[in-house]
Amino acid sequence: FEVCSSMHTNAEERRVRANDREYNEKFQYASNCIMTSKYNIVTFLPVNLFEQFQEVANTYFLFLLILQLIPQISSLSWFTTIVPLALVLSITAVKDATDDYFRHKSDNQVNNRQSQVLIRGSLQNEKWMNVRVGDIIKLENNQFVAADLLLLSSSEPHGLCYIETAELDGSTNMKVRQSVSVTSELGDQNNLASFDGEVVCEPPNNKLDRFCGTLYWRDKKYTLTNQNMLLRGCVLRNTEACYGLVIFAGPDTKLMQNSGRTKFKRTSIDRLMNTLVLWIFGFLVCMGVILAVGNAVWEREVGSLFQSYLPWDPPVDNFLFSAFLSFWSYVIILNTVVPISLYVSVEVIRLGHSYFINWDQQMFCSQCNTAAEARTTTLNEELGQVEYIFSDKTGTLTQNIMSFNKCSINGQTYGWCEATDPLDFIPFNPLADPDFCFYDDKLLESVKVGDSHTHEFFRLLSLCHTVMSEEKSEGELLYKAQSPDEGALVTAARNFGFVFRSRTPGTITTTEMGRTVTYSLLAILDFNNIRKRMSVIVRNPEGRIRLYCKGADTVLLDRLHPCNQELMAITSDHLNEYAADGLRTLALAYRDLSEDEWESWSESHRFADKATDCREDRLAAAYEQIEQDMMLLGATAIEDKLQEGVPETIAVLSLANIKIWVLTGDKQETAVNIGYSCKMLTDDMTEVFIISGHTVQSVRQELRSASEGWGEACFMSNGFKEGQEGENSAAAAEEGGKQLQCSPPLPPSPPLPRPPSNFMENISGEFALVINGHSLAHALEADMETEFVSTACACKAVICCRVTPLQKAQVVELIKKHKKAVTLAIGDGANDVSMIKSAHIGVGISGQEGIQAVLASDYSFSQFRFLQRLLLVHGRWSYLRMCRFLCYFFYKNFAFTMVHFWFGFFCGFSAQTVYDQYFITLYNIVYTSLPVLAMGIFDQDVPDQRSLEYPKLYEPGQLNLLFNKREFFICIAQGIYTSVVLFFVPYAILSDATQSTGVPLADYQTFAVTTATALVIVVSVQIALDTGFWTIINHVFVWGSLGTYFTIMFALHSQTLFRIFPNQFHFVGSAQSTLLQPVVWLTIALATAICIVPVLAFRFLKLDLKPQLADTVRYTQLVRQKRRKPVGRSGRLGARGGSRRSGYAFAHQEGFGELITSGKNMRLSSLALATFASRHSSSWIDTLRRKNKSVHTPPSTSGECSPAPSCLSGSVPPLSNSSSVLGGSQDAPMEEETAAAPAQTAPGSSSEAAAPQGSAGGLNPTAVRAPGGDSPGGWTLSLGTVQVSSGCFYSTQQLHNTKLHSFLWIIPYKI
Repeated sequence: FEVCSSMHTNAEERRVRANDREYNEKFQYASNCIMTSKYNIVTFLPVNLFEQFQEVANTYFLFLLILQLIPQISSLSWFTTIVPLALVLSITAVKDATDDYFRHKSDNQVNNRQSQVLIRGSLQNEKWMNVRVGDIIKLENNQFVAADLLLLSSSEPHGLCYIETAELDGSTNMKVRQSVSVTSELGDQNNLASFDGEVVCEPPNNKLDRFCGTLYWRDKKYTLTNQNMLLRGCVLRNTEACYGLVIFAGPDTKLMQNSGRTKFKRTSIDRLMNTLVLWIFGFLVCMGVILAVGNAVWEREVGSLFQSYLPWDPPVDNFLFSAFLSFWSYVIILNTVVPISLYVSVEVIRLGHSYFINWDQQMFCSQCNTAAEARTTTLNEELGQVEYIFSDKTGTLTQNIMSFNKCSINGQTYGWCEATDPLDFIPFNPLADPDFCFYDDKLLESVKVGDSHTHEFFRLLSLCHTVMSEEKSEGELLYKAQSPDEGALVTAARNFGFVFRSRTPGTITTTEMGRTVTYSLLAILDFNNIRKRMSVIVRNPEGRIRLYCKGADTVLLDRLHPCNQELMAITSDHLNEYAADGLRTLALAYRDLSEDEWESWSESHRFADKATDCREDRLAAAYEQIEQDMMLLGATAIEDKLQEGVPETIAVLSLANIKIWVLTGDKQETAVNIGYSCKMLTDDMTEVFIISGHTVQSVRQELRSASEGWGEACFMSNGFKEGQEGENSAAAAEEGGKQLQCSPPLPPSPPLPRPPSNFMENISGEFALVINGHSLAHALEADMETEFVSTACACKAVICCRVTPLQKAQVVELIKKHKKAVTLAIGDGANDVSMIKSAHIGVGISGQEGIQAVLASDYSFSQFRFLQRLLLVHGRWSYLRMCRFLCYFFYKNFAFTMVHFWFGFFCGFSAQTVYDQYFITLYNIVYTSLPVLAMGIFDQDVPDQRSLEYPKLYEPGQLNLLFNKREFFICIAQGIYTSVVLFFVPYAILSDATQSTGVPLADYQTFAVTTATALVIVVSVQIALDTGFWTIINHVFVWGSLGTYFTIMFALHSQTLFRIFPNQFHFVGSAQSTLLQPVVWLTIALATAICIVPVLAFRFLKLDLKPQLADTVRYTQLVRQKRRKPVGRSGRLGARGGSRRSGYAFAHQEGFGELITSGKNMRLSSLALATFASRHSSSWIDTLRRKNKSVHTPPSTSGECSPAPSCLSGSVPPLSNSSSVLGGSQDAPMEEETAAAPAQTAPGSSSEAAAPQGSAGGLNPTAVRAPGGDSPGGWTLSLGTVQVSSGCFYSTQQLHNTKLHSFLWIIPYKI
């Protein structure tokens, strides 16, 4: 309300006078021309180059280019640097120019739209860019609003008009706006031309739902609100014409104020890459210093002896100055250790990954014809490192398509019915919606017999709403509601005989049991997130005044008359039952008003409505005054089903060690049911802690109680593990799974000590946390946030309920602040935008709530289930590819550059290069660029289906194992080793070698050709070994680059070029004569073998002795290719047991938090079932995460489960994703914890085969259905068995002991 209170200060107000451009131009308001482009023809080149040279690498190479222009320093031609630099700058400039061209095109299209402007009494067509503040504009039906307008008059009665705000908030539902009554009659152009009213209002801002201003006209003032405004970007609907006064134009409009630049997001690899490049700069300087010192020593001790015929070049006059120049010369020569093309190559790879996401047909929704879209190209590899997901519910986890399911009327509940066919309403009510489904005929009979309470119930639903009705033809009604649940309630009333037909600002027309009734609408007490209810006051045709109210039971039940106690108790029980079923609930009530009560309240309401300061507070107080002593009618229950695949997706993501937090606006009880519906919470969990304190002290105490609960659970768990087995352990686990919330320790138990600081990272068991919004507000305070984060992050699932959009963003920022983890936020509504922008990665769901979340997101698709493919397939692949690309890129550059360093010790530190300058120029941009790009774009370690089957493959990205400082130094070490071999092997052999004619081979050019050829062959073989997935493009690029090298080399040493450029190409025929010598090829072969054989040996031993999970998956892939048969599908998981949980939710929530409902008996894949059937155990990744040398592993309960069938359709059982046995990952050694050898079983014998005990990293358990129905014991795990093509079974231990010589994955093969 600060805007309202300060509106009349000269510094923060806007004055606009109608039809007076001269007056308005004094304030220099912005024109209506918009410009989102960055460049024009004149400024593009300088501005773009300035932006590109903000990059440290580009500035560095520009500095090198300047150095190369100094003859005394450079031993290389200037083009060796300028060609790669120009190529990099050109590619980036073309990309920027293309983007800006489309911005110009869009701007021109918008600025040149036509609008009718009232100028000197007549309407004239003007371009949007020429519209000015203070102009009066005429809009016609289906036209876009040109600027932010004050609605003056309309062709509709009472100054009404209807708009669609899809471009503003994504909502496609119509909204109503109304002009001030005093201007609504100015429909004539002459009257409008003489209108000279002045508007004083707030300055430009980005608040779409608020406007505060005052209209001064004819010595009177009139309050202006957002209901009087038409914002730019809206579309006029169902209104013939209207007139508006321009208040804000161009960049001052609320649409443009909300289109500010999104915060630029960088990945962790980007930040690491920048650090590594700085380290390489430092390493380069160190090498330059070493060689410069060597030059000084050599020139002083040896070089002085050659001064007579090899004097120093001017202006060098002493060895120190020579060393100084030598330092800069070596900086130029060794500059390729800093890859100039690194950043461009990274962007090209990311662009390719983005197109793969856009083209993925498995992420295409045919129902809504929506494909997945990567809206940014900078975050792809970060998708493979996500540890925390923050999710909205309604429209994200649920479909946001509401249906009237149950209701309670005067203590009688309706909706429980075993009928399979819905009721037929058409014979009873011709105006009924044929798509409406309801099954309980008792409610319809109650309406037919004229039950007064039932009639009043549906009368309330037909009157108390803000729905707009459009009647295309007689009886064909189309409702436009601001929320799907409100539309469902009005549709329910319509089918039961109370049909909402139309509305005006002062009336509501309905058809009640076939009779048309028009009510006078006296007032609308609108909904907001604080009130959580809405009311209408109407006068019926008989003159009786009544207030109807619907809202959240928590606020409405407190405002009932005391005589409602008995009915309130019954209705509360019904609400609990509805919430336990995951339904969205509302309570309904009414109050009769006398004429005196109405007149008295109307006067106070009118005074509050006209207030110019703190208007909302005054209105809220007036609403509170009248909404008292109401009579309870009943309650409604609306179903919002889960989206397809939500439980399975959450199960798979949980197996990938991704923690999922749901941020909702619903109540605590409802939030718990949402968790169970989505399988975030299960009855197998050790404990579900509920934090609901209202004070700082109570919240702190509940958080500490949760920590003590963990201590108790771990103490009991360890006690049973060490001292008890079998039934006692199982009983303890079963008892622990029934806990729902934190409770004090049992009296006999001794008090537990406060857990140590690192205790939270080492707890064993599955816990969940549910926290209320008022408790969260205290938990987010600075003195408690650390304790809250440590408690919440130790949980497998967290649900924050009754949270505001701001709190959603605060929770995300809190995790980013305290955890070095990648966060992802996913939502579908405008209330999720702040959360989406705060997270490292924002994902928008294009659903029922419009596209505002999509517009703010980095990635978008239409179904939550696509998230697992985005992360586990595209994200993991992008991370894997980027890491392999970077490792190889740094390796090949160090192998190339360090040869110059070693050569310096043999050339008197004279800054002479080993290779010729053309090879140096083309090495990174021709000879080695395309193969590494192909690997970075197309490479895979396992197919996409296997990535989904084995979520544990995702963990290396979370732990950043594939590319970090350690991996960087390993790559550098390999590159330095390769450079040593490539220099000293040819040097040693060629120094004494001779041609067949006896001529020595120890000349500079022969050595250069031999070393360069060996280098290209070695790095080509290395990338062939690093490539795990071969395509035609990989073959063409790898072998084509080799062929290109030889072609260009022979061309550069040809007589043709020598004749044309005799001063540039001196060594005619050197390549041909060198490569004709057998000793040269033997030298190249020897150098290649010395470089590659150790790599082959290391990888073979690593695969043979410590295979990774990815290795095992690829091995099973080979086995499956030999004999592929469909795997038998598991059955469905039994219905969830446990106590009934109540919940309440307000249906009409415009800003945040909708209730998610259940789908208890949704089918689960065998993968998801394995999640619930298995428990945590240790793996080396877990050990790395917890930083302990040993983690106690729960004993296997496989002996208590029904034995697994030995044959599933004769195929190989899929590896389980269960965290209980899959501890390995891409770079995680699969350590064996047990070696229980199973008895070999014939393929036909199933039930009696004892399942071997699982091991972390062994071939994993697969959930299969065993006899026993849906009982908890009816599910079993096939632990560590793999069926090979011969039909035999091998245990995990046997497979570990098998020499996988035939599966040498370093040898390229095609999957």
